[in-house]
Order: sequence, then C-alpha cells, then structure tokens
Amino acid sequence: MFRRSQLETPQAIRRSAMDLLARREHSYTELLRKLTLRGATADAAEIELDKLQDEGLLSDARFCEAYVYARSQRGMGPLRLREELRQKGVASSLIEQVLDEPHWDWPAKAAQAFAKRFPDGVAAERKEKARQQRFMQYRGFTWQDLTVDDHD
Repeated sequence: MFRRSQLETPQAIRRSAMDLLARREHSYTELLRKLTLRGATADAAEIELDKLQDEGLLSDARFCEAYVYARSQRGMGPLRLREELRQKGVASSLIEQVLDEPHWDWPAKAAQAFAKRFPDGVAAERKEKARQQRFMQYRGFTWQDLTVDDHD
C-alpha cells in the first residue's frame, strides 16, 4: 500500500505517472485520480500531467483508441464503450470521433459476438429471443446492429 506522503515532489509524481503509463495507456482523468490516491496533491499532479501531455507521453486520443480496440476485441459494442470511456473522463467529442471511424465495423462485431454466444442463430421462441436481445444490449450493441438475416 502507498503511504500518503509518498508523492510530495514533482519528480516523484512524474516517476509514478511514467510507471503507470509504462504498463498501459491511461486517460488524463484516470491518471490524475490514481496519482492523488497515491498521495499527490491535485494541483501538483495536474502540472506534471500537463507536461506529459505537452511531451506527447500522455494522450487521451491514444488511450481512447487503444481502449476501444482492446474492448472491441472482447466483444464489446459502441454503446458500452461510450459509457465506459465517459466514466474514465474522456471528452465526448473524442469518444464519438474514435467510435465513428469506419474501420470498427460495428455490425460485423455485433454479428461476431452474437454468433460466438448463440451459434444456433436467432431464437424463434419469444423468451429466448428476449434473452439474446438482453445479451446484445449488455455488450453494448443494439438489436439493429446485428447483421443476421432472420432477425426482425
């Protein structure tokens, strides 16, 4: 566990931020929260994070792109990703810009997630079909995203 007074100097704050960024991309807000939890003051952490942004070492755009890629590979759709990114402090305009890029092909990802979970296709029975729809909604897809020939 971290001691409250561990991040008192700018160098210590920067070192901690760099350690976190070496593991994976972080959003500005996410990194600020982690640094303050480790004992940095919000003002001192913001100064160091602003420097990291200026140096190109911290980028919400890069974080957003990496996050969407990783989570979409695990079958998550744009609705869920939009909410998760919003909770991580990423600007709505940036989220929309990344999610609207044509290479994501959300209908194909929806079909892939659906086929993996339901290899027999869309259910004929109303109760089972409702369960399938809830699954897709939980994953962040709309039923209309699903590119299956036999859905309503």
